[in-house]
Amino acid sequence: MPATLPRLTLTDATADALRGRIVAGAWPAGTPLRQEALAEELGVSRIPLREALRRLEAEGLVVVQPHRGAVVAALPTSDALELFELRALLEADLVRRAVPRLTAADDARLRAAALGFERAVTDGDVAAWGLANRDFHFALYAAAGRPRTLEVVERLHAQTDRLLRLQLALTDGVRRAVREHRAIAAAARARDPRRAATLVRRHILDAGAALAEALAHPTGKP
Repeated sequence: MPATLPRLTLTDATADALRGRIVAGAWPAGTPLRQEALAEELGVSRIPLREALRRLEAEGLVVVQPHRGAVVAALPTSDALELFELRALLEADLVRRAVPRLTAADDARLRAAALGFERAVTDGDVAAWGLANRDFHFALYAAAGRPRTLEVVERLHAQTDRLLRLQLALTDGVRRAVREHRAIAAAARARDPRRAATLVRRHILDAGAALAEALAHPTGKP
């Protein structure tokens, strides 16, 4: 008998069910996700299933391959904490240097970037979360005058984008991220580099720790 999915919309519930199995390791990387069989098993039509797979693709859990359909993606989690720790180290230094040099125009860009992230969260646009988060952070760091460090941080953001979206989705971390962005922006507007650096460091390290915890204790197992 098909499993019932009463939570929220059918797309939400289907995505939750599939995500739980992938993160729990029930389906190894490369496992084909046959839409017809999954739709029958979960008791949903193909439409919410396709939407759920698109959402999981945006989170980096699924890869849609030409002529093969959707398959489970490999999770690059072995060095996740190291990547977040590197980000915390470098970005705390950048914000400490940037805050005393911020201008009114920088404040406006930071405010616009924070609102852009909040809109992506409100819209449930998982694919946009990583880019909107990056825009906020780089609006904060641009005034630091450290182009080489910014290049390294840019690469780290590219490497952690998928992990960040996964963390936000698994831990419902978007609301906390919105609150933390607001606090960081407030410290920057107050021209308090020490507090801004502390908040940025904690923001990044907590995200890495939340991801590690979510992966160590996955929910939604079938």
